[in-house]
This record gives sequence, structure tokens and C-alpha cells, in this order.
Amino acid sequence: MSTDRATADRATAAEASDAAAREAELLRRLRAFEGRPAATGGRGKDPVNAPMIRHWCEAMGDTNPAYTGPDAIAPPTMLQAWTMGGLSGHTGRTSAYDELLALLDGAGCTSVVATDCEQEYLRPLRPGDEVTFDAVIESVSPRKTTKLGTGHFVTTRMDVRANGEPAGTHRFRILKYAPAAHRPAPPKPAGTAGPQRPRPVVNRDNQGFWDGVRDHRLLIQRCTACATLRFPWLPGCNACSSPGWDTVEASGAGTVFSYVVMHHPPFPAFDPPYAVALVELAEGVRMISNITGVPYDKVRIGLPVRLEFLRVDDTLELPVFRAEAG
Repeated sequence: MSTDRATADRATAAEASDAAAREAELLRRLRAFEGRPAATGGRGKDPVNAPMIRHWCEAMGDTNPAYTGPDAIAPPTMLQAWTMGGLSGHTGRTSAYDELLALLDGAGCTSVVATDCEQEYLRPLRPGDEVTFDAVIESVSPRKTTKLGTGHFVTTRMDVRANGEPAGTHRFRILKYAPAAHRPAPPKPAGTAGPQRPRPVVNRDNQGFWDGVRDHRLLIQRCTACATLRFPWLPGCNACSSPGWDTVEASGAGTVFSYVVMHHPPFPAFDPPYAVALVELAEGVRMISNITGVPYDKVRIGLPVRLEFLRVDDTLELPVFRAEAG
């Protein structure tokens, strides 16, 4: 081996060793935040209340009778909703969480994405309950490499109380990361097929729906016990819990209930910007789909639409909705 090559190898090894030492030191500093409080003595801006429960249930399409009437409880998944500070924030928040994020920013992890949450329910919440909480920085992961980039997962745990009694636990996890460099895809040779559209997950609970799509029929589940319609397909009724069901065929008429325009991030087989809508069918249930027949910037809430079936490729056909001429 030449002297120059040996010198270069030693330099490379030294750089790798220095990088590992810096990474170890950063992780040590990050993990020093584990166990530090993120919020102390936090208090919900409002008691648990019926109007907010109603708004939540309407948005989710949840008609469970347990959430209405004089003995109503709040949907358990609203646990975090009662702790949110809104635009004005909370006075109980400590500086530790902001210091942790600032340290990650300084390490180049300037972007953030929420990844998941976990909840445990200890008692139901009822209108009138006063919600208080404390939060702690539970864990910081070693550096992880994801498709978005490299960074650290940060998990906080919030302990929620109702009238002083433990009511539940909410764990919330984010990824603070340094964005991966975008590498444009090389041009495809002429005649090469583009990326394949993602395949829907078909299982025993929704096989009937996709069988209907194959036959150009949009089928909605109907509970045979209480006649409640439901979409998407579920193994049991979300109103009365009965496992029995049959189907009704949608007329195909609907309106845009809500929508978003996707600009970023780009996904293979999709060409942003494009509109994704929550369509309310004439039968009263809602489903997510694409809107065709108008540019993305012409989609509006209340826009009348009509069902059609889009042949994506040789093996995939999807229900979509075409804007009706006004």
C-alpha cells in the first residue's frame, strides 16, 4: 500500500471516529432530557362539555348513543382534545421541551413530523369533568434513518386527570429530522410504464366492497339489526354493535363535504397538485375519493358530484367522483 493511500485511510478512520464521538455526545445530551417535565399543573381550557362531544361525533360520523343524553360520556379518543391549549397555549408548559427541540435544531434536525400516539383509558370522561394534566419527556431515540431523513424520535407522556382522579395516559411521538437530499429520478426510457398506483388492502372485512367495485356497484353496509348505514366497511355496527349486515347500492349522487389539495410530498404515480375530497353520498355516509372533471383549484365544498369508475391499470379500478356541470 502506498504512503498516500495509508494516510488517506487513516484520515478517513479518524473522521469516522470523530463523527461517532459527536453523535454519542449529542445522544447523551438529548437523553439528559428524559424524565424532565414538559408541562406541570396543566388545566383544560374548558370542562368536558356536550357541544364539543357533539362536534367530534359529527366530524367522525360516530352515532354511538353512549355519547348523547343525560348519562353521556365523551368518546375515549377525545382524551387529548380536552388538554389542548388552542392558539393561546398553556401556562403550565415548561422550557425543557423547547430546549430539547432547539438542541435538535442545532444538530441539523430542523424538520418535524408527528408519527403516532398511544392512549390508555382509566375512566370515562363526562360533561362537567374538570381536566388537569402533567406531561413528561419520556424518551429520545438514537439517530434513526427514515425515508424523510435522519433524526430522533421524541416521545412525551401526558397523564390526564378528571376532577383529580386518573383518567388516562396519552403518549405522543414525533420525529425531528434532517431532511434527506432530494434526488430527481433519472429519466425513464421511452415506452417504460410509470410507477404503479398503490394497491388497496383487501381483506375479509371489505372483500364485498371491492367485489362491488369490480361490478361497477358502490355498496354500502347496512346493519340488519338497526338499519344504520356505515362506510367504510366494518365487521360490526358502530351504532348497536350487531355483527349482522347486508348491503344497499349507492345511487352515485353526492356532494363535496370537505377537501384538501395535495402539493407535497410527492408520491409515485401521483402528479401534484391534486384534490382529495370527503364526499357525502346521497345516502348520508361519507367516503374519501378523487374528484375528476374539474381542475384541482375549482373543487369547492358543496360541489355536486356523480360516481364513476376509473380504470387505473390492467388490475385496478377505483370509484371516483366527477363534478357535475353547474
